Amino acid sequence: MIRKLVASVVVVAAGVFGAQDASAQDGTINVLYAGSLVNLMERSVGPAFEKETGVHFQGYAAGSNKIANEIKGKLRRGDVFISASPKVNTSLMGAANGDHVTWYVNFAESPLMIGYNPQSKFAAQFKSKRWDEVLQEPGIRIGRTDPKLDPKGAFTVEMMTRAATLYKEPDLVQKTLGAPENPEQVLPEETLVGRLQSGQLDAGFFYSTETSDLKIPAIQPAPELQAKASYTITILGDAPNAKGAASFVDFLMSAKGRELLKEHGVDVVKPTVVGNVQAIPPSVQAVIDAAQ
Repeated sequence: MIRKLVASVVVVAAGVFGAQDASAQDGTINVLYAGSLVNLMERSVGPAFEKETGVHFQGYAAGSNKIANEIKGKLRRGDVFISASPKVNTSLMGAANGDHVTWYVNFAESPLMIGYNPQSKFAAQFKSKRWDEVLQEPGIRIGRTDPKLDPKGAFTVEMMTRAATLYKEPDLVQKTLGAPENPEQVLPEETLVGRLQSGQLDAGFFYSTETSDLKIPAIQPAPELQAKASYTITILGDAPNAKGAASFVDFLMSAKGRELLKEHGVDVVKPTVVGNVQAIPPSVQAVIDAAQ
């Protein structure tokens, strides 16, 4: 009986690790990415990468902090990680954090906007009144992400706090957002756009890549309130398909990949590397140098 149990455990373990390493064997690249990039990754970058390399793209979208927590908790494994904030990468660096990330590249930015549904009964007000005043209207349904799980959620709270000072409205945050984790507003990042487009929300906080890409009417706050995603990319330390991961980073950082980013409303920036430069694959370093 004991022998059978041990054998069963071995078989199950082999199955689990076999599934984790499958991507390295079947030509699949697993990309874990910030939920604000769903449309870009699934409809543009992923298909274009597959067409050019023959490697299958498999994506997983969620709040950047949520993904990082799942990586650290060994609940999710991937080859490439694209975050919306450099701070998230820091939480995965060093022996104390599992050495999941040893380097990353800042490659693009996207300002935070207030997007609204053009069919909303409040839509006209966004054209005639200041946006913070509209967000205080009784009955308006506002959507945002969890500040603990997603940089965009944290940026939203920070921006509204600064707006309270700029517009001399001490209770602005409470009137518009309520509690930081207000369950009536906080939603998973990957579902926020869909909720707005379907009419479940009147307005929400989105990055410019989302509003531009999906033709969502949006307002950009005053320069003093500017908050933005700073997108980073890295190959995870335990990537099952490190070779495929390098080819994906090569593609995204190439002239063709950067052009796709621009087409989807992402502000491409001069790539900067943080961390152990020696750990970067030669092909990735070459494409970074070419983009300088």
